[in-house]
Amino acid sequence: MSTASLDKEEDSLRSAVTGLQPEHRKYYYELERTKLKDPDTYAALNYIIIGGLHHFYLGKWLFGLLNLMGTLIGFMTFAMGGWALIVFVLVIELPQLFRSQSIVKRWNNAVMAETLQETRIHFGLAPRI
Repeated sequence: MSTASLDKEEDSLRSAVTGLQPEHRKYYYELERTKLKDPDTYAALNYIIIGGLHHFYLGKWLFGLLNLMGTLIGFMTFAMGGWALIVFVLVIELPQLFRSQSIVKRWNNAVMAETLQETRIHFGLAPRI
C-alpha cells in the first residue's frame, strides 16, 4: 500500500472519529492511546537490528524470536559460517528499516479502525464494515 493511500485511509478514519459524539470520542481516544505505536521508536529499534526488537514492539513475537535466534546463532557460529546467517537476517530486515514509517502507519491505521469498531459496539452504534 502506498504512502498516499495510507494517508488517505488515516484521514478517513480521523474523520469518522471526529463524527462521533463527544462522549464516544473520549472513550475512543482512551482506548487508542494505549495501542498506537511511534514510527521513530520502531525505526530506532529496527536500526539496532540485533534481536528483532522492532518486531516485539509491534507484538509480532514469532518474528522477533526468529530474528533474535538467527542473530544469536549467527554470532555463536560466526567462524563456522554463521556470518551467512547474520547477512541473511540483515538482508531481510534492512528493507524494513527504510519502510518503517509506512509499516507503523499501516499498523496504526489498523488499530484506529479496530478501536473505532470497538467504540461503536460499546455504545451500541451500527458497526461500519
